Order: sequence, then structure tokens, then C-alpha cells
Amino acid sequence: MPLSTGSSGINAEYGGVSPTSQFVVSSSSSDMVRRVVLSSLLLALALCEPTVYLREDFADGDAWSSRWVQSEHDGKTFGKLDLSAGEFFHDAEKDVGLKTMENARFYAVSTEFSTPVESTEGKTLVAQFSVKHEQKIDCGGGYLKLFPSTLDQKQMHGESPYNIMFGPDICGPSARRVHVIFNYRGKNLLLKKEIRCKDDELTHLYTLIVRADNTYEVRIDNKKEQSGKLEEDWDFLEPKEIADPEATQPEDWDDNPFLDDPEDTKPEDWDQAETIPDPEAKKPDDWDDDMDGEWEAPVINNPDFKGEWRPKQIDNPKYQGEWEPPMIPNPNYFEDDKLYLQKDIKFVGIDIWQVKAGTIFDNILITDDEDFARQVAKETFEVSAAGEKEKKEAKDEVERKKEGEREKRVCPHS
Repeated sequence: MPLSTGSSGINAEYGGVSPTSQFVVSSSSSDMVRRVVLSSLLLALALCEPTVYLREDFADGDAWSSRWVQSEHDGKTFGKLDLSAGEFFHDAEKDVGLKTMENARFYAVSTEFSTPVESTEGKTLVAQFSVKHEQKIDCGGGYLKLFPSTLDQKQMHGESPYNIMFGPDICGPSARRVHVIFNYRGKNLLLKKEIRCKDDELTHLYTLIVRADNTYEVRIDNKKEQSGKLEEDWDFLEPKEIADPEATQPEDWDDNPFLDDPEDTKPEDWDQAETIPDPEAKKPDDWDDDMDGEWEAPVINNPDFKGEWRPKQIDNPKYQGEWEPPMIPNPNYFEDDKLYLQKDIKFVGIDIWQVKAGTIFDNILITDDEDFARQVAKETFEVSAAGEKEKKEAKDEVERKKEGEREKRVCPHS
């Protein structure tokens, strides 16, 4: 019997579905799969895209003054800031930053984040910027502060509450450190480790990374300088146990490690006078007892004098050691597994004092992606730093030659 060419025959051959409808269904499914894959890729890219809360490179010239607000707080004489690439640089336009211009002044300016930090829960926070102390600074700050939304920018001053303070601070030859200060429950907590800052005339990059696993890292010039755990390197939390404040040392507690040897006795010849008449002294021939009184030989230190006798010491068999009060649970202790968490950061500010002006701030970046921050550092700081160093060395060589010529003029025969 020949096969039927009707629809029923075709449906039977293809399992009840015609080849045409099979193609339509297959084509439609492929389009749907492609759309799902594309959507997934776009979502993954969006999730991988770094959040840039603030990026400031002062590349738009005088427009910086419309973004940065000068404090007008009473009782302070604030110094002027202006754009400058400094005396030596790699690129006159790209290396422009905000420079302190007046000696012996406070500086207090701030700018608002383009995207405020509402919460860093589950995220990394990175603060990065460059500092150039071209003036051979001997006393002054070069740090930034991150402020909450409650900051009144026109009233910003040294006591304004902040979230984080980070960056170099120099005061004399010995105090040259990188500050990392967190405000936690109203207290400013200082890093317990020492990080020495750079103190030459070149640009240096400072990076603070605070991670959601409660660890941190400080980088200088895009290289790790210090790292560790937040709980260990700052006093965020109270100790779990404290000495019992009500405990007292028992009256019979023996905390004397030694005692007098009961069998030791003082030698019979121990007691000797501390001074004795000088046996070699002689009465002067012209001494008149009636006129001068009875002559007495001058005294000298007795070489046999041994001082106060004390029995020798022996180990105390009943010694119990130094008494220490017992430890009890600290009623003020609480656990916090989110020490890294910041919930409200809206401004970054320069709030410093400088004896000698000339510091240049540049390439300020606040983000949630440390890889992105490192890439920015490679594209900006590392390029500029290499060129800047060459210019500085060339400038120094010119100065050395000039100095040599001056010395020849002063001392032509030297």
C-alpha cells in the first residue's frame, strides 16, 4: 500500500510533528537560548563592572573649584590651593594636581562622591591617591579623610567626624608614618603597626584596601607595604576576658622569691667603722695645742668597712609567684564579624596642617574593585612616576653642574 501524502501520513512519519513545524520550533528555541545566554553575559559583565564612587584627576582645569568646597570654619586661617604639575613632571597636563600654596596654614577642602557609599556589605573598599612633597616637607600632613553624609562642607575642620583617615604624615625626622585610622562606634582607632611613608620629592601612590573578609592591605607605589586582620591590628573590640576588678590578693599569698638564710651568721670581724683616722697623718710641727686646740688626724675611708651585714638570700620554698587576679568574662565584650563594614561615605576631604607648603594631591580614586585600582595605578601613576624620575634626575644634574661652576668661581685653584 503506498504511503499517504496527506497530513496524517506526514505526521505519522515524523512522530506527529511535521518537518516544517519542527524547524519552526527548533529555530524559535535557538533564538531563546541565544537571548538567555546574551542576557546572562550582560548581567555577568554588569556584576563585574567596578563601582567608582569617586575619581578625581583634576584634568578639567579650573573646573575643580566648582566641585571642591572650601571650609569657612571660624578661627582658622586656611591656605590657598591651586593646580600645578610641580617643578618636574612627566606630562604637564596629565600630571596636574591640587597643590598647597601657602606656608604655615591649615587646609580644609572637600568634594562629594559621584556615587555615595551606602553600604560596603560583602564588598571591598579601596581608597587610592598620589602625593608629591616637592617642597622637602619637614612637618605636615599628606592624608585624606572620608566623611559621612552628615558633613557640613563649609564648616569642615579638624574635629569633624570622619569614617576613615588614610595617608602620609610627617613631623620631624623620626615621625614619618602612614596613618590608617578607622572611626568605630564613635572612637578613632589607630593602626598598631608602623608603616613608614616616603619622604622624598617624588610622587608616591598610597592605596588602602579593606576587604569583606575583615582583612586589609596598604600599598605604596602599587606594591604591598603592610597587611593583616582588622581585629588584630586595631583595637576594634574589647577583650573577651578581663581581670576580676573585685578580686584581692590573699593575705597568706607568698610573693617573695627569696628569703634570708636562717643558718647564715654575721662574721665576728664584720663590724668596722666607715671612716678611720689617717694612720699616715702627722701632727704639724707648728701646731700649738693651746692656740689650735687638740690635734686630730684627718679621717679617711676605712678599707675594711663592709657596710651593713645582711644574711645571704636563698630560694623561698613557699614562693607562689606574682599574684594575678582571676580572669572573668568581659561584660562589655561583643562580637562583630563585619568590622570592615562602612554604611555611609559621601565626601572626601583634605584636612591638614603644613609648615611648608608645596604638596600636590592627584589621582584620587574610591572604588570597590582592587584590581581596577591596580590597573588605574599602572596606567597613571607608574607611567608618570617613571617620566617624573627622569626629569628630576636631569634637573638635579643641572643643579650639580651649576654648583660646581660656582665653586670654581669662588675657589679657582681648588
